[in-house]
Amino acid sequence: MKIGIAQLNPIIGDLVGNAERILAAARGAAEGGCRLLLTPELSLCGYPPRDLLLEPSFVEGMGAVLEGLARDLPASLAVLVGAVDRNLEAHTTGGKALFNCMVWLENGGVRQIFHKRLLPTYDVFDEYRYFEPGGESNLLVLDGVRIGVTICEDLWNDEEFWGRRSYAQNPIADLAEIGVDLLVNLSASPYTVGKQRLREAMLEHAAVRYGLPVIYANQVGGNDDLIFDGCSVALNRAGEVVCRAGAFETDFAVLDFDEGKGDLLKTAPVARLSESADEEIWSALVLGVRDYMRKCGFSKVVLGLSGGVDSSLVAAIAAEAVGRENVLGVLMPSPYSSEHSVTDALALAKNLGIQTQVLPIGALMKEYDNTLGELFAGTSFGLAEENLQSRIRGNLLMAVSNKFGHLLISTGNKSEMAVGYCTLYGDMNGGLAAIADVPKMRVYSICRWLNVREQGKNPKSPNPQIPAFLIPESVLIKAPSAELKPGQFDQDSLPPYEVLDDILARMIHHRESPAQIVAAGHDAAVVERVVKLVTRAEFKRRQAPPGLKVTDRAFGTGWRMPIASRRSHPSLKVGEG
Repeated sequence: MKIGIAQLNPIIGDLVGNAERILAAARGAAEGGCRLLLTPELSLCGYPPRDLLLEPSFVEGMGAVLEGLARDLPASLAVLVGAVDRNLEAHTTGGKALFNCMVWLENGGVRQIFHKRLLPTYDVFDEYRYFEPGGESNLLVLDGVRIGVTICEDLWNDEEFWGRRSYAQNPIADLAEIGVDLLVNLSASPYTVGKQRLREAMLEHAAVRYGLPVIYANQVGGNDDLIFDGCSVALNRAGEVVCRAGAFETDFAVLDFDEGKGDLLKTAPVARLSESADEEIWSALVLGVRDYMRKCGFSKVVLGLSGGVDSSLVAAIAAEAVGRENVLGVLMPSPYSSEHSVTDALALAKNLGIQTQVLPIGALMKEYDNTLGELFAGTSFGLAEENLQSRIRGNLLMAVSNKFGHLLISTGNKSEMAVGYCTLYGDMNGGLAAIADVPKMRVYSICRWLNVREQGKNPKSPNPQIPAFLIPESVLIKAPSAELKPGQFDQDSLPPYEVLDDILARMIHHRESPAQIVAAGHDAAVVERVVKLVTRAEFKRRQAPPGLKVTDRAFGTGWRMPIASRRSHPSLKVGEG
């Protein structure tokens, strides 16, 4: 039996367009001799549809489009389509109105519906808001082959692999008990760095533990702050990878299931995985920017170019995502800007081949000083005046965005977002925050990786038009500075970034207490100050543009902290540090 995997990039809510994508994949699968086609979780509406599911007309429309799709599919093909199913007992049981399901379409109609059993509510997931969990094992019998059908989270509850159980049920174990020949998992699993290797380790464990081949079909593409990496994969009964679809791209794969051997054969391509975390994150961010623009109707980008490492990386991402001819970098020097800020920004723009515009803000700063002069009389130059510069720049960038319809991408990194080293209505302005989940030290690392990649493309090129480094070396070696006052450097206000990033990683990702972070070797006073900064900056993060998620804990959908709060840590002694 030939089985196809359609690694699709849906647009959330685009029922007709998504159905056309499924139909195109189905026709290709039928031409390739496939008997069964797998599509990702909620492939008809895109994942996550969120509160669109609360609109009756949207659910009704999904049902109508599903019926039309069933009629149009090739007659020789069975297709599993991700959709929703009404819970007809909701009014009597008090359950949710919908099931998250896979629908078996064949011969012009619906053959069977399979309900998702495990509904995640952690991190970015909130499926209990919309769905009722399924109560039965999902068995599909096609041409005598018994196929166990699972949906995303159904696969993630093996107590042997995790050392614990998060749900009472283990759908994989239940299917193995009733007897199946093959396991399939239809997923919309968001990307985080290193996740594919974890998935494959988990799939290998399941295949070996139950002696069953496993096919995992995943969604790809960017949807708001979430990025889906694809990397659909299949493993044989021995836990060996026999097929892997491409990462961060739509793809189609055909697998051969040998009914006699009860196993998947090694006949399909195995795409490579990224060689480093830097390469992986870069690919994710490029896809995230490209899809956010495409799905929101933007074709061009504008961003502020400061000559710093953050704006340099964002400019490089944008140029690769949508083409250098579609990126405008705006330089906005003030009287406090160093000469190298302008020269570095212009050098970067030349290397990338993007357009630039210089808008000096010195005269605007004077006008603000004049307007506020009487009110501010008798006060010292301070944060208010520094932030005015950022807000002037933010206004100019928004004016360009409004005038020409460009997407303004903000350039702040995760370290700055964490401690509030950013200005509301200033450098935080924008429709997308491309590197808001990338810590400062990782920004440097990705830039250096990018330079190595470019050198690998053009080793020792005699062509002077090809730069030795895409990101100028001067950008990477100078001390970071917002340049909002004379002689200012980031480290005047913050711990060294290598120290800050380690504290933030321990606090945010590992959820260590201040006492644990101090015990790991950090100064108690520094830790206490960072904790306070993170807490106080919550109101800023709440007003920030959506940021592309690349780690397991990002400031976005999955971050739900109160604004009005005062964090007390009894584990830190009063007055310590």
